[in-house]
Amino acid sequence: QVQLVESGGGLLQFGGSLRLSCAASGRTISDYAVAWFRQAPGKEREFVAAIARYGSNTHYADSVKGRFTISRDSAKDTVYLQMNSLKPEDTAIYYCAASERFVPVTTTLVSSWGRGTQVTVSS
Repeated sequence: QVQLVESGGGLLQFGGSLRLSCAASGRTISDYAVAWFRQAPGKEREFVAAIARYGSNTHYADSVKGRFTISRDSAKDTVYLQMNSLKPEDTAIYYCAASERFVPVTTTLVSSWGRGTQVTVSS
């Protein structure tokens, strides 16, 4: 089972940029399709972006298309989420998630979760 650790969260102003990282231990992250989810206070956890296990197929929630980019660096065994043009409604805890069999675009397809990193965007 892979262990996932997120980093890169923080507090920033409207319109700013941030890059989140998801590192793996126990197994190589290249063995997994990886996604980012987020959960705002009082709301359900929602899908943000995903990248397939092989190749470069990516998927995005409509709310982040054109602003967020998911990518993987196999040499560093890390998956990134580059977030640009951030808005206050992007404020949430961001979770890295992995699945060996499926591209995890819903929480039910996730087999491993990280503990999350807080992103706060002020207006």
